[in-house]
Amino acid sequence: MQAVHAIERELGRIARPTNVWIVPSPRGTGASPGPWEGHRPDDPFGDRHPTSHERLTGLPWDASYRDGPAPWDIGRPQPAVVRLASEGGFAGAVLDAGCGTGENALHVASLGLSVLGVDVAETALAIAREKADDRGIDVEFAAADAFQLERLGRKFETVLDCGLFHTFDGEEQPGYVASLASVTEHDGTLYVLCFGEDGPDTGPHPVSQDELRAAFNPGKGWNVVAIEPDRIQTRYHDDGAPAWFATIKRI
Repeated sequence: MQAVHAIERELGRIARPTNVWIVPSPRGTGASPGPWEGHRPDDPFGDRHPTSHERLTGLPWDASYRDGPAPWDIGRPQPAVVRLASEGGFAGAVLDAGCGTGENALHVASLGLSVLGVDVAETALAIAREKADDRGIDVEFAAADAFQLERLGRKFETVLDCGLFHTFDGEEQPGYVASLASVTEHDGTLYVLCFGEDGPDTGPHPVSQDELRAAFNPGKGWNVVAIEPDRIQTRYHDDGAPAWFATIKRI
């Protein structure tokens, strides 16, 4: 629990800003308006509603990257992603949804694959592009709303969600899952690495296996092939936080 409290303290650093914004809650969610007021000049999507995580912290995702690394930004790819890549788990065009500062996307692209990393946080994307230039890696980074990935106008054989799904609450998940379906090739593969609820020292927003299976069910165009225990490394967990690594096929 110490790691969870540390992350919550880090989030609390931006949770009660002096200048706050108020926007209507997402239509149809029944959520209360968050502490937002006016236009978000650092958000490239003027019509985007704040997510449940943003309403909790009081600031857009971009703020997590402005004053040093975010709690989940460990400065290297997640070991689970490195392992998957070494096993040949990535194929064809690859999408990294919620790429942050790009470590996972950069690692996969360094293996010669075509990779697009997307995020709503422009500060994170700027850092990712700088890393790519410094390392001489051919990779693409673009701003995108996770709930409107169809706007990319592209399809991907492999999609990676490393630490994004678990940030959305139960009302947001169906929209996000549908958005992923819109950009995943039929018979393509989606990998989801998310905080799990099984074990001590869990991360924020842990997800159960049942929740994963309910979200990615055949009626929504998915088949969960496997869900295996894993770890997510953070800046506040000495040995990572309990996680689930899900392999999901688009049907």
